[in-house]
Amino acid sequence: MVELEKRLRTRAQDSDEVIAKRMSKSENEISHWPEYDYVIVNEDVDVAMGELRTIVSAERMRRRRQPWLSGFVKSLTTGG
Repeated sequence: MVELEKRLRTRAQDSDEVIAKRMSKSENEISHWPEYDYVIVNEDVDVAMGELRTIVSAERMRRRRQPWLSGFVKSLTTGG
């Protein structure tokens, strides 16, 4: 939270009131972390991007996101 506030203040684009609202919203969002399926901690942008790519790839491979698989699997078991 300290780093976030530092970044917001360094940008010098927002009033103290806007920064306070953003900080409050961030605290609220962070408090819900146990509800998330995935959590990426952005300490290193390259590592975080790699983790994000892995998540996106895995989600795209979910069976329900590949409706064409039914026909493909059926063709494997029926020979064509």
